[in-house]
Amino acid sequence: MKKIQMVDLGGQYQGIKEQINSSISNIMETSSFINGPEVHAFQKELEDYLGIKHVIPCANGTDALQIAMMGLGLEPGDEVITADFTFAATVEVIALLRLTPVLVDVEPDTFNINPLALERAITPKTKAIVPVHLFGQCANMEVIMEIAKKRGLYVIEDNAQAIGADYEFTNGKKQKSGTMGEVSATSFFPSKNLGCYGDGGAICTNDDALAHTLRGIVNHGMYERYHHDVVGVNSRLDSIQAAVLRAKLPLLDEYNKKRWTSAQKYSKAFEGHDNIIVPKTIAHSGVVSSPDLHVFHQYTLRIKNGKRDALVKHLNENGIPSGVYYPIPLHLQKAYRDKRYKEVDFPVTNQLVKEVISLPMHTELDDEQIKCITDKVIAFVNA
Repeated sequence: MKKIQMVDLGGQYQGIKEQINSSISNIMETSSFINGPEVHAFQKELEDYLGIKHVIPCANGTDALQIAMMGLGLEPGDEVITADFTFAATVEVIALLRLTPVLVDVEPDTFNINPLALERAITPKTKAIVPVHLFGQCANMEVIMEIAKKRGLYVIEDNAQAIGADYEFTNGKKQKSGTMGEVSATSFFPSKNLGCYGDGGAICTNDDALAHTLRGIVNHGMYERYHHDVVGVNSRLDSIQAAVLRAKLPLLDEYNKKRWTSAQKYSKAFEGHDNIIVPKTIAHSGVVSSPDLHVFHQYTLRIKNGKRDALVKHLNENGIPSGVYYPIPLHLQKAYRDKRYKEVDFPVTNQLVKEVISLPMHTELDDEQIKCITDKVIAFVNA
């Protein structure tokens, strides 16, 4: 059996090695390292894939979130609501811009922001909502967009973990993650479903005026060299990373299907084990009709009998990597503690941090590896 890895980027590389090596060699020959043809081609190809008017490449996913908020003109003191159960980058950029982060609880089945908790948290100072499409499945965008429209709020989608996923509305219509709010941000960190070989990110929008503003912000506020029209930053996707992403983008749906297939095999193996709760895929039309509704950036279980931490140790001792995303809620992180937060407001998050464990998930998983992993998990949890 091959060595089990949390993410097998080396194995994935073998399938696209010739194209990537050729593209990188061409970049080295032409020395078109910044804003070269590969970047512009990738931008257009991603716009076509997502069905969105504007993709603005940038240096990483965290920058993408910050630039999106800058482009919307949010001002210090404005409140921005997001989920308590997510990676810190989402709230980090809110604080960096001197906005006021407002954290709310999540849903127990999808781990995504709870729309009811979100609506309760809105105040006259609220200006934006940042739903995080966690682990590869969209937040409940239909309800979130209705709330935002009713209250006059911006929606900034954090699409770092769900690129390629579909959201299905109650009427059966589908739309790609990252295309429903005013603007979205995504990451191309190497382990993402669409990942480069360094850092990379993008901002997406259908708003022409906003796109113009964002293009200036990513390039020091310049539209014409040495003419600084807006306050900007230096955040550009380099040509080598764009070349890698161009090689992978045509394969993204295939990659995501492989992840979905592995997830179904995991879940089938865990059927009938009461102490193991498998991920749930939600179709708001009532019928799960497409594997694209969940692209499984992570395959995350809940372990209900208090053995989660011991299971992590057991798997590690048996050569099986795993991850706990995320062990500490944001509202308890030293950097983001606030007297406004009450523990009673975060029952789901406080439970999830004790129970979640993510198993290896990538495009190169095989049946032998999945059986080894599931056998070890089941034997330990049921012991």
